[in-house]
Amino acid sequence: MERNMTIREMMAHVDHTQLKAFATWEDIARLCEEAIEYGTASVCVPPAYIGRIHDTYGDRVNICTVVGFPLGYSVTEAKIAEVRKALAEGCNEIDMVVNIGDVKNGQYDKVEEEIRRIKEECGSHILKVIIETCYLTEAEKIAMCRAVTNGGADYIKTSTGFGTGGAVREDVELFKRYIGSDVKIKAAGGISTAKDLEMFLELGCDRVGTSRCKEILES
Repeated sequence: MERNMTIREMMAHVDHTQLKAFATWEDIARLCEEAIEYGTASVCVPPAYIGRIHDTYGDRVNICTVVGFPLGYSVTEAKIAEVRKALAEGCNEIDMVVNIGDVKNGQYDKVEEEIRRIKEECGSHILKVIIETCYLTEAEKIAMCRAVTNGGADYIKTSTGFGTGGAVREDVELFKRYIGSDVKIKAAGGISTAKDLEMFLELGCDRVGTSRCKEILES
């Protein structure tokens, strides 16, 4: 397949991900070694492994972790505590899940305020906000574009990969219409081929989350 970007160039936009509940250190170490070999943007890992990754690999891998994951309904104070601990242990990027219940209840100002508080805790570190599009109406997705923008986050992200659906073209196109000019897009969930990866990058995503880098490289 002819591509505008090489696979290696595309890998520089990938958050190489391992978030299974039963992930062992062997799984995480393999992920990190692959990230170094493939030149991915980061490894996206469970918070409990941040310190060990940092101690083992230092600056050779950029560590991303998740907060309020995967359901999003932790209280804001708990999410802030997760962020504080993650950054102290060597994490550089945070992917937080919004409180989807608040979204469904129409409490968009509350969601925006939580994003703002977590971004304040992140400081110069990147904050990506997962809105879990598979559960939202179009109106709710538009409201989340505004909340993410007004809350000062760096990225809006489609999905956890643990919901009923993942990233789709239509949601990325909607994001592009409604997010602020300073907000980037991350697609995640169900991205398993080079064709998928290329499509989302060509649509304008700056990051793509996938656990299938090896398969993509070999496809």
